[in-house]
Amino acid sequence: MTTPWGEVELTRFPEDSRDRLRAWDASDAYLLRHLAEEKVPLTGTVVVVGDRWGALVTALAEHRPTQITDSFLGQEATRANLARAGVEPGAVRLLTTQDPPPERVDMLLVRVPKSLALLEDQLLRLAPAVHADTVVVGTGMVKEIHTSTLRLFERILGPTRTSLARQKARLIFCTPDPALERPANPWPYSYALPDGVGAVSGRTVVNHAGVFCAERLDVGTRFFLRHLPGPGAGRVVDLGCGNGVVGTAVALADPAAEVLFVDESYQAVASAEATYKANGVPGHAEFRVGDGLAGVAPGSVDLVLNNPPFHSHQATTDAVAWRMFSGALRSLRPGGELWVIGNRHLGYHVKLRRLFGNSELVASDPKFVVLRAVKRG
Repeated sequence: MTTPWGEVELTRFPEDSRDRLRAWDASDAYLLRHLAEEKVPLTGTVVVVGDRWGALVTALAEHRPTQITDSFLGQEATRANLARAGVEPGAVRLLTTQDPPPERVDMLLVRVPKSLALLEDQLLRLAPAVHADTVVVGTGMVKEIHTSTLRLFERILGPTRTSLARQKARLIFCTPDPALERPANPWPYSYALPDGVGAVSGRTVVNHAGVFCAERLDVGTRFFLRHLPGPGAGRVVDLGCGNGVVGTAVALADPAAEVLFVDESYQAVASAEATYKANGVPGHAEFRVGDGLAGVAPGSVDLVLNNPPFHSHQATTDAVAWRMFSGALRSLRPGGELWVIGNRHLGYHVKLRRLFGNSELVASDPKFVVLRAVKRG
């Protein structure tokens, strides 16, 4: 990426030479050009929210910014990109959405996330640290910035306007108003699950902002909950756990199960742990933020349950599903099973047959399929 301060070499995480997706986009470049062209003073505490792969903090590293991210993969990419750029360790402070935010913010740079709820939560958490002289600039692609996005800035921080679009990107300028009466933070959000979804029927689910379908049970998960395998699996992984409702259902149905909840989102794993604890589930559970099943010992798992995402931010890709399926194959013991829920059109049965040598249809409806693959030998 070419910046006003020179070129920066950036990659996503995990690095894959076959990956055609860039680690930055036009909105990152637009924001950096604006800061240089307008000679915006990068002084005091600079906080960067939602920096997807570390492009912004790598370019601004000499100003010792703080990055706040919900993504484990994004944070790992940032570490690698900073090291590649020769940035000294500790020059950029790396925080997650579950860490306490800085007590004072003099410049707030926001890469608008896909989730409006996550943006709301982060602005509300940072608002007490923002003062009248704080420079607030948001950035995103035109398709990501809506009237609701601008209203959120205005409702939480102060008067807001936008720039002209350049290369399909747009900037957001917000003038903080310390006298503004801010709304209470509605996150995390809890609700009771409906009947007819197995062991978790009527149970409580807890969602932190940004978690998939945080305000209701999505139809895919509802279908999966009705067709989960029976008890007796032993060590179970809820892979890409989201709010943890699938793993919690397994634990409720089988107190002897050991359930590992894993997701690359800090908000998701916090939600899964809160959901599990809210229901007083007996047995043993572990909660881990990470890159799928990386770090899980080979041949140590009996059952993997998975609803893989098919988007990486705004891009449609099957790369995440491939990594999840490959990780499951490595982590399962011989005879262990991977159960997958997915949209019919995604063709996961083809991928599973290629990896596992087999794929069985467990259940289907007009939109979804539940598939089972067994690790042989």
